[in-house]
Amino acid sequence: MSMSSGDWAYTDIVRDHFANPRNVLEDENAFEHDGKGITGNLKCGDQMMVVIKVNKDDQTIADCRWKTYGCASAIASTSILSEMVKGMPVDKAYEITPQDITNELGSLPEHKIHCSVLGDKALRAAIDDYYERGGMSNKIRKDEAKTICQCMNVTDHEIEHAVLEGARTYYELQEHTKLGTVCGQCEGAARELLQEYIKKHFG
Repeated sequence: MSMSSGDWAYTDIVRDHFANPRNVLEDENAFEHDGKGITGNLKCGDQMMVVIKVNKDDQTIADCRWKTYGCASAIASTSILSEMVKGMPVDKAYEITPQDITNELGSLPEHKIHCSVLGDKALRAAIDDYYERGGMSNKIRKDEAKTICQCMNVTDHEIEHAVLEGARTYYELQEHTKLGTVCGQCEGAARELLQEYIKKHFG
């Protein structure tokens, strides 16, 4: 995969991390991890695996490796994420958002921000795995999806993902998710969430 100057406005940092990704997991069996997280879907072409080693003395991340089948933005964003979290307390790494990653990269094309979600979700899954193994499951935050559109079975997670993929109006949200196309009772709640997620990720 190549990124020509005619592509989107990638920063030099993004180009560097895409061309020379850091901390790629070469051999999963040789890396003794304390936590492993996988997110995404291979059928869609985007899957991410993150593995971490934890320094038990001070509960910081000693090492972070990853592997993805995603696009240039997914590669660059996870590469920089793996550098950001080294030496970071596990609890703090758990809080990293796609916006934090984008800020570190300088910026990403808006319709590519959803690629950076793969890395932070996989990292959280790896930390959850570490907590589970270490008997700290009370630290795991369950993020249950809430159904907003009953007719089309669309959840708040899917609305957030649509915003990250570029939906900015109710019509665009409908194009992405098909919500509100049957009875329309969910329109008010969907519009509120749309604005909430735009503010969260792009405010």
